[in-house]
Amino acid sequence: MSKQHLVLQTDFGLSDGAVSAMHGVALSVDPSLGIYNLTHDIPQYNIWEGSYRLFQTINYWPEGTVFVSVVDPGVGTERLSVVAKTKNNQYIVTPDNGTLTHVKEHVGIIEARIIDEKINRLSNSGESYTFHGRDVYAYTGARLAAGIITYEQVGPELDVDQLVELPVTEAEYTDDVVVGNIDILDVRFGNLWTNIERVVFKELGIEYGDALEVSIENNRRFIYKNIIKFGRSFADSRLGEPILFVNSLDKIGVAINQGSFAKAYHIETGANWKISIRKTQYNK
Repeated sequence: MSKQHLVLQTDFGLSDGAVSAMHGVALSVDPSLGIYNLTHDIPQYNIWEGSYRLFQTINYWPEGTVFVSVVDPGVGTERLSVVAKTKNNQYIVTPDNGTLTHVKEHVGIIEARIIDEKINRLSNSGESYTFHGRDVYAYTGARLAAGIITYEQVGPELDVDQLVELPVTEAEYTDDVVVGNIDILDVRFGNLWTNIERVVFKELGIEYGDALEVSIENNRRFIYKNIIKFGRSFADSRLGEPILFVNSLDKIGVAINQGSFAKAYHIETGANWKISIRKTQYNK
């Protein structure tokens, strides 16, 4: 069996030895493995963001890549440990706690297996049940990526429909307004990434250069309202001005040119953060 890439994602951060231990376990399995980091800066316990970052990244990695994603507030409980196989023949090693939501929704999962820890657990990990990222997930992911075990040797099959999923909402629209959620932040730059697909703008006849009324609310409390231009790039707005744009996932984003929209207006993400984008008289 050929070797595959191993990609790690956690909410552990890099301030202690946790991620390094995962790398060490993987290299102990096979010193020639290529090991890469997706991110280790997922906010603590934020399963939704872990799920979204997998979706943001997975399509740009080769077929056969093995991802290990550990955002696991339920470590040590009865939640299952699984390896999912996607439609694109990639693998995700993770707790079954909702981390697979976006990949299942947007990429597709064709098979899932429960990790048999009698076989796929680090042999010298003792009685610890608080670091499955090292003892189960990094170990199993490395064995799978190295070709030491086949996918079938991970453990028994699990019905894909039984995988835990987080609630996901879709954007809704009429002839003159579209309403969606702020799903995630482009963290470093403070841009808002919505669940509104670019194709919705196309169906509504919205074109680059149009001025649109944008409202943002949290639990029905208005946080922001302004007229914003829809541009191709940040260069289509002046320094410090807001702009609507199409992000790297072909969805609508909101930004401030060389500023943080999220920090400027104290905006966060999740099901309670709604964004409405409405055509104005300026475009009629």
